[in-house]
This record gives sequence, structure tokens and C-alpha cells, in this order.
Amino acid sequence: MSESTSSVPCILRQPGPDDFVRFAPDFGTRFVVTVDTEEEFDWTKPLDRTSHGLDHLPRLAKFQQFCEGLGVIPIYLVDFPVASDPRAAEVLRDAVNAGRAEIGVQLHPWVSPPHDEVVNVHNSFAGNLPRELERAKFRKLRDTIEQAFGVGLTIYRAGRYGVGPNTAEILSECAIGIDTSVRSRFDYSSTGGPNFRDHPLHPWWIDRRNGLMEMPLTTVFAGTLRNYGPALYPAMWRVPRLRGALARLRLLDRIPLTPEGVTLDEALTGIDMALEDRLPLLVFSFHSPSLRPGLTPYVRSEDDLDRFYDWWRGIFAYLAHNSVRPTCVREIITAAEV
Repeated sequence: MSESTSSVPCILRQPGPDDFVRFAPDFGTRFVVTVDTEEEFDWTKPLDRTSHGLDHLPRLAKFQQFCEGLGVIPIYLVDFPVASDPRAAEVLRDAVNAGRAEIGVQLHPWVSPPHDEVVNVHNSFAGNLPRELERAKFRKLRDTIEQAFGVGLTIYRAGRYGVGPNTAEILSECAIGIDTSVRSRFDYSSTGGPNFRDHPLHPWWIDRRNGLMEMPLTTVFAGTLRNYGPALYPAMWRVPRLRGALARLRLLDRIPLTPEGVTLDEALTGIDMALEDRLPLLVFSFHSPSLRPGLTPYVRSEDDLDRFYDWWRGIFAYLAHNSVRPTCVREIITAAEV
């Protein structure tokens, strides 16, 4: 297979036809559950370095036990406040060491040392930082996580999905095998972040030579007009009510695979669309503070939390019914044919 069209790897660049990852024939169609394992903060207020909590960390134990009972290996993408709190390692270390869970890196630059930048929206996307500062923050976070959990790390997600032109080189030099920062079908450029509107859903090689692939989060279009979604949906950004009306009429709906703001029925439709598109890998995600009521907009009460777990039960049962098996980072890397 040919190398990428550029010698400098870049996550923001669209992949070419030869860049898409081919998996071993017996890999089939798989799914992963990724958890943005992060501090609690008020999403409605400006970011700062200190106004956050970690009271939900003990709740990770229940979610881990829940996944283990269903044969799912969650991937916890850990940021600096979590890695620095002994409770996280106490809850997850045994499962990680036994291969029942995996740990990765999630960089929230505003709470990750060195604190050499002004805290603002632009700088909350790590890829907007100077290369050496992004690199220093990543290395400090990686080292802190490895020391806390006693394992090497091979997967990364930028907080706020904020990759930039230097991110891929930093990940490659640090032996990261998978980036999972790309949120296809979403555009964050209005606040200074990346635009993933046209990025594909099939994993691709960012840096084949160094074994770095992109595993994008799964978001699909559903409805009668879904084939026109990539063009129509962005055109309606000024009229969100029209987006809502099209979704209610089942003409066009954007469905990310997450329990946060997506109903079970919507997610099942999303799975159907992903399977229709023959995606080899379905990537689910949520934020860890949703495991305790009152910390995110998505789980406000214990009843909401019960519905959160019911959502996952329904998802896992539907995936099993469709012969979509769970997988994990080590299996994905092994199955990828370089």
C-alpha cells in the first residue's frame, strides 16, 4: 500500500483512498466503549484551572462491574485531575492489570501542567497551543497516568476533540497507536476548534509508518434524506429549529452513539445506519461525571441514572443480536493490517 500523500502526519487532513485501515478477516464488525474520564465542572461557566471536583470517581466501580458482567472492556481516557487522584487508580487498577479495562490519555490543557498559557476558549483546544507546550502537557499527563496505573498507554483523545497540526507528530513520537479525537459530522471551528464535518467514519492511518491510526467517534445520519446529510445538515446551522423539525419528521437526523442526549431508540437507529454503511468499528462515548446525578446536563437524578444504565443494556443486547462483538485497544491494533 502507498504512503499518505504527505510526509508530515496530520489528523486534520482528509485521508486518501489507500489510508483506510484494513482489519484481519476474522475481526468482523466490533464496538468499543470509551469514557472521557475527567473532572467535574460547570459546563455553563468559563473554564478555569481550579473550579472542579472529582466526587464521582467512586462511581466508576459500578460502571466497571456492569461492563464486566456483559463482557465489555471499557476504555477510560483519563485526564490530569483524575490521574492525580488516588481514588481513580484504586477503583480501576486491578481491572486494568487483568485486562478487563484499558486506560488512555485525555488532555484537558487548562488543568494540565505546565500552566504556561492563558486559560480561554481558544487555548482549551490543545492543538491550538504552541507545539512544545502541547507536547509538554501531553508528556506530563502520560507520565502521570502511567505512574498511577502502572501500564503503558497506546490511545489518546484530545479534550474537546481539540487536535491540531502538531498533534499527530507528538503522538507518533510517544508511541501512541490510536487517536480517537475526531468527532466526524461535527464542526467546532466557530469557537476556534477543529472542523470534522467531512471526516470519514472508517478508521484510517494517520501515520502508517509509525503505526498511528485514527479511530473516529461514530456519528451517523438517519432518515429519508440521510444520504444528503453531509451537505444539508451543516447548511442549517443558523436554523436549529429546522434541524429539529426534520428529525421529528424522520427526514434527517444526526445521531452520535452516546447515551448523553440520545434516546435508546435513536441510538438503535444509529446502529442500524452504521451497519448499513458497513463500518468495521462502532465507537461509543460518554463523560464519566454522568455516572453521578447532578454533574452533567444528561443525568440529573437517580431515575436518570437508572435510564442511563438501561440505555447501555439495550445497546449491548442489540449489538449482540446483530453479531457485533466488543473489542479493545490491543485487539484493534493487532487486527489492523499495516
